Amino acid sequence: MQIHIRVATLDDVATLFAIRTSVVQNHLSREQMADLGITPEVLADSIQEADCVWIAQVDGQPVAFSMVDLVEGEVFAMFVLPTHENLGIGRQLMAIAEAALFELHNTLFLITDGRDEIRANGFYQRLGWSVVATVEGDDVRYEKSRALR
Repeated sequence: MQIHIRVATLDDVATLFAIRTSVVQNHLSREQMADLGITPEVLADSIQEADCVWIAQVDGQPVAFSMVDLVEGEVFAMFVLPTHENLGIGRQLMAIAEAALFELHNTLFLITDGRDEIRANGFYQRLGWSVVATVEGDDVRYEKSRALR
């Protein structure tokens, strides 16, 4: 298995939506994403403004992506196709996302569903992220600070 991670381009917008809507946990349909203001146009604008989305490919096929908000210091998205979970791809994407954000911020954040059965919580905690607050409903805010040298 050969993993290649690259910066997303405008040609990848449909692929990003396909990956995002394929996940089992924290699933959102295209309609639900549109209700949240996440549209192909918004995603395309973000990609044009900055290198803020990375795609992981396995043997040439897109299987995962991460997206950050460089201004806010947020890991905005981190999704892996169910067929490619537990292969270390998410860990590699998070390392790239964190490195990009730590160039601009000392403390990073992300918001996700904080319920115990959501596997992403264990993933983030294993990578050194800590829950700092409940945000809305079941959502929690995680933060990670730059390691002092």
